[in-house]
Amino acid sequence: METPVLLGIAAAGIALLLVLIIKFKVQAFVALLLVSLLVGLAAGIPLTTVAATEDTPERLGIIQAIVAGMGGTLGTVAILVALGAMLGRLIEVSGGASSLAGRFTTLLGPKRVSAALTAAALVLAIPVFFDVGFIILVPIIYGFCKAAGVNPVKFGLPVAGIMLAVHVAVPPHPGIVGGAALLGADLGWVTIIGLAVAIPLGVLAHYVAKLLNRREFTMLPATAAQFDAFGTDATEPTGGSGSGRAGTLTKTEAPPTAGTILTLILVPLALIMLGTVATTVLPGDDAMRPFFAFVGSPVFALLVALVLAFFLLTVRRGWSLAHTGQVMEAALPPAAIVILVTGAGGAFARILTESGVGKALADTMASTGLPILVLGFLIALVLRASQGSATVAILTTGGLLAATVADGDFSVVQVALIAMAIAFGALGLSHVNDSGFWVVTRYLGLSVADGLRTWTVLTTILGVAGFLLVSAIWGVVSAAGL
Repeated sequence: METPVLLGIAAAGIALLLVLIIKFKVQAFVALLLVSLLVGLAAGIPLTTVAATEDTPERLGIIQAIVAGMGGTLGTVAILVALGAMLGRLIEVSGGASSLAGRFTTLLGPKRVSAALTAAALVLAIPVFFDVGFIILVPIIYGFCKAAGVNPVKFGLPVAGIMLAVHVAVPPHPGIVGGAALLGADLGWVTIIGLAVAIPLGVLAHYVAKLLNRREFTMLPATAAQFDAFGTDATEPTGGSGSGRAGTLTKTEAPPTAGTILTLILVPLALIMLGTVATTVLPGDDAMRPFFAFVGSPVFALLVALVLAFFLLTVRRGWSLAHTGQVMEAALPPAAIVILVTGAGGAFARILTESGVGKALADTMASTGLPILVLGFLIALVLRASQGSATVAILTTGGLLAATVADGDFSVVQVALIAMAIAFGALGLSHVNDSGFWVVTRYLGLSVADGLRTWTVLTTILGVAGFLLVSAIWGVVSAAGL
């Protein structure tokens, strides 16, 4: 099939995907599978697998390609997302987020509450999903804002901004893990680069939020009533996924120390970085190389963190095994939805590959002369603005660029940087079609117009800044021949 026709089919498939998700509110998992099926039929993928001959390789059938694409992606994503969700849930229920925020505030001083909360949010966001992590911190934000006599948007805006930046760029979050799997990027390097970029973005989020907060915003009546009531009998904000949770910290149970929470978050990161650096530095025949590769694998690192959390947050603090099991199991249903959407993104990517769309797109993009970093960033940004989900934007862009990356002569570090460029494209332009937009604006009391003036602007600035930092790292890496 000719290149223009294949590219037209791909464009029509993506447009249909956006229409199904945005206009008809079809669940992303179902929409991705349906579009994968239709694109496969339109592109001429056989209905069943065609065996290889002397002249032609084996061609998978449409259903077989969807299953293979989903299975290949889930093999990487499912374990990491499930382990990360359970670790985050244990930290959430134990009261660890409050300890972490309080410790950072003590270290930086009461005059730097916004900076302290932003720093704590950066760390907490590593194992906890964005919307859950933000809702966990809302009571802490309300408490500090009431004490300081300021609108919750003053402290809450930079906290939400850096948490979303970490969510799109740092494993074990599903978008970047799935995107890295599609591109063949090394998760160790993705983690190192994601954290390295997230730290200056945290500083930027603090100062950009201060500029955006120079004007006063009128709180929505419902949020104002909730904020005024905070600190009375109903001290926890209601609504969202943070309300009505069973098994939360009791008033008589002391929360874990900030040091304990930092240990649980930093240990897996240290293991991943150790494995990545060791396997990069050590020669291929070194006897210790397999050991460091095993210890530094993200699955092993997160499993170690979860075992530590089981001991430090539950056994040592007197939780029953039944209660601990209930808390950990409660993390899995929300994670399952994310896992399925990520897997469906992998299925769509496999269909694009089997149909030849990926190669056609690679050849077309090569003729434009645009750098692959710019292409990844722009495609992800457009998809993010169009359909709202950062995860879907990363996965779809990763699928479109997978053939280009595979055919290109890119180093391990460069492939990780391409994944980062895509991730930061998916960070920007959060607006009314993004569920995160509504979580942030409703808890901070912002109207839609004020949310567009603040939250949308902040996420876009952070996305562009993240891309510029990734581009700078690309220049250094290329010059050094890494």
